[in-house]
Amino acid sequence: MSVRHQIHECDGMYFITFTCYNWLPLFEIANGYHLVYEQFNYLKSCGHSIAGYVIMPNHVHALIHFADTDKKVNTIVGNMKRFLAYSLVKELHRQHKTDILKLLAQGVNKTDRSRGKLHEVFEPSFDCKYCYGDNFIEQKLNYIHNNPVKGKWQLAESTVEYPHSSACFYTEGQQGVYEVTSYKCIGE
Repeated sequence: MSVRHQIHECDGMYFITFTCYNWLPLFEIANGYHLVYEQFNYLKSCGHSIAGYVIMPNHVHALIHFADTDKKVNTIVGNMKRFLAYSLVKELHRQHKTDILKLLAQGVNKTDRSRGKLHEVFEPSFDCKYCYGDNFIEQKLNYIHNNPVKGKWQLAESTVEYPHSSACFYTEGQQGVYEVTSYKCIGE
């Protein structure tokens, strides 16, 4: 579960994006939005902070402040994707979504299959950008929050109506489905 380039830092604010295999809407199909929240909870339990997010049907954008640990950002996000993949596959099995499971199994390349991998749940890499200031962070939050209402998506009339997003917190000051920490309060 590599990133397009190695990130050698172990802390800081990062804009993270990862996508389901072949852009399949796996979070929607499996009704697996809660599984992302479980991974966010795990990150929080390790001292990291979730400053913003949106969970789309087939991808996740998150603004995460990684606390200084001995693990690199690449490793933390890779582990998060791996555990999330196991949980999504388990949920798809529970719901008897055999057609989707078969597609995911067909997506595993020969090398990974020889290592025991059974399903390709996510695209192999993820995007990760260091957020170096408030303006950049706000630009990423705007992008995150507008994602459900722009382009082909049209998942809600307004950004605050989409439940799997931190937009309500930043727009109206009210926590949504998942509690985030304002990027302005992180590190104080």
